[in-house]
Amino acid sequence: MQCNIGAKGKAARLKTGILAILFAVSLAILVLTGVLSSTLWWYPVAAIAFGGAFSIFEARAGWCVIRAMGFKTPL
Repeated sequence: MQCNIGAKGKAARLKTGILAILFAVSLAILVLTGVLSSTLWWYPVAAIAFGGAFSIFEARAGWCVIRAMGFKTPL
């Protein structure tokens, strides 16, 4: 895993990851308080939290999985 994104890409991935984690926490609060009554809501919470954590990992490592597969990204 060698660095394949620049400072702008790292910043964008970090911001996206933090927003995803915050959204996952707010969604989890809605599930815990009973506003969203089905227990199936925990799957989106987990998926969003995992995606946010992975985005933060990409920002810290300076590595993008999409770029590593050969696709070009704008940042």
